[in-house]
Amino acid sequence: MSPTVALIPFAILGLLTLGCAAMMLFSRNVVHAAFWMLASMVSTAGLYLLLSAEFLALVQLLVYAGAVAVLVLFVVMLTLRRRADAVRPIDFSLPALALAVSFAALACFMVLSLVPAYPDSLPSVAPGVTELGLELFSTWVLPFELASLILLVALVGAVWWSGGVKRS
Repeated sequence: MSPTVALIPFAILGLLTLGCAAMMLFSRNVVHAAFWMLASMVSTAGLYLLLSAEFLALVQLLVYAGAVAVLVLFVVMLTLRRRADAVRPIDFSLPALALAVSFAALACFMVLSLVPAYPDSLPSVAPGVTELGLELFSTWVLPFELASLILLVALVGAVWWSGGVKRS
C-alpha cells in the first residue's frame, strides 16, 4: 500500500477525532457531549487500527468507549431529574484560554524538538500480544497497580462526597 492511501484515511480519522472532541467541548447539553466523546473514542480506535495496533484499538473500544457508555447510562441518565439539568453554561475565560494555548504550544515544541522524525532502527519482527503481556506484567505491574489504587480511592471519595454514604 502506498503512503498516500494510508494517509487519506488517517487524515480523515484524525480530523474526525479532533472535530468530535471540539464538539464535545462546545456542546451545551451534557448528554450530547457524552455522545460526542464516544464518537471521539471510536475514531481514535480507528486510528489505532490504521497503525496496525489491533490490541490498542480493542482496548480503546472496550475501556474508553465502554466507559463512556457506562457514563451516559448510569451517571447522566440516572442523575438528571429535569431536562434543564442537562444543559450546562458555556463560559469562556481568558486565563483558561491562555493556559490551554500555552500548554498546546509547549506540547508541540516538545514533540517537534525531542522526537526524531525517523527512528534509528526498526525491529525485524513486530512484537505481538505475548511480548506486550510479558513486558506489561514484568516491568509495569507496580505502576499499573498503583494507578488502580489511586482510581479506587478517587471512586470511594466521589461516592462519599456525593452523599452516597451516610455520614454520621
